[in-house]
Amino acid sequence: MFATSRLFSVAAKRSFSTSAANLTKVAVLGAAGGIGQPLSLLLKENPNVSHLSLYDIVNAPGVAADIGHINTNSKVTGHTPENDGLKEALTDAHVVVIPAGIPRKPGMTRDDLFNTNASIVRDLATAAAKYCPNAHFLIISNPVNSTVPIFAETMKKAGVFNPKRLYGVTTLDVVRASRFVAEVKNLDPKDVKVTVVGGHSGVTIVPLLSQTGLEFTKEELDALTHRIQFGGDEVVQAKNGTGSATLSMAYAGARMANSVLEATVGGKKGVIEPSFVKSDIFAKEGVEYFSTNIELGSEGVEKIHGLGEISAYEKELIAKAVPELKTNIAKGNKFAQ
Repeated sequence: MFATSRLFSVAAKRSFSTSAANLTKVAVLGAAGGIGQPLSLLLKENPNVSHLSLYDIVNAPGVAADIGHINTNSKVTGHTPENDGLKEALTDAHVVVIPAGIPRKPGMTRDDLFNTNASIVRDLATAAAKYCPNAHFLIISNPVNSTVPIFAETMKKAGVFNPKRLYGVTTLDVVRASRFVAEVKNLDPKDVKVTVVGGHSGVTIVPLLSQTGLEFTKEELDALTHRIQFGGDEVVQAKNGTGSATLSMAYAGARMANSVLEATVGGKKGVIEPSFVKSDIFAKEGVEYFSTNIELGSEGVEKIHGLGEISAYEKELIAKAVPELKTNIAKGNKFAQ
């Protein structure tokens, strides 16, 4: 646990300013869950957070009391639905991270999660539109390809949608890709950068291995691509039905939140992360949202990077991903409308 928490304890201490002007409130919605607890733990170490606001339908005060004992300079509060708890959790939040929802179980696809998680995300978006419309929203709740459009459409109805401040968190796909490629090539993962584009489920996840500068056989490409696309299944199966990817997802979510804070509060330039955002890259094909590397600035999404030069193998993967994404996005839009 302590090794993982170095995500902030070493690198972030060098890159963040900890002056009062740069400190801010971060809310985690779904903070008592399998992702929410380790995510909140990592955010407690972030020196750019002055107030960590934890919300869940149960147990959030207990999680807050526990994490609040950690000796870093941020206040932690826990909130439940009683006594306007969601309002208290969200008011004045600069960043809102949303891992709320049910986890995936063996045999379930991310689409199977839709009916329950779609309603949760819609309701949280309704509250966010009312209590912190100008916050930066990081959506972890699956299926991301559909929940991001739901969140966006709900904000649009309230007249407060800002596409620069809504991010579907696809960072875990990049984290996995780096790890899996490093294992195959016997490299240190920190030296392996893999751009992953598309969406955040199955065939919509497209790793651009041709851009790594490494050579791969056809067998390696097939195996790595499949493992990156369906890496979540490994965890679901290994946990024997007791959960899905929670710890690695928390790490990835904290990394994305860290980057948003670095750019929007810390003033750091050149912060680039992957994210599923409103994008023009495949808009002509009816795909309103797409994940590529984005450059973050003080207002959020500052620049959306294109695909760059890709191989024929990757073009085939994109061709399979685009219609699936179109269907996922339409499903989210239809639910919200």
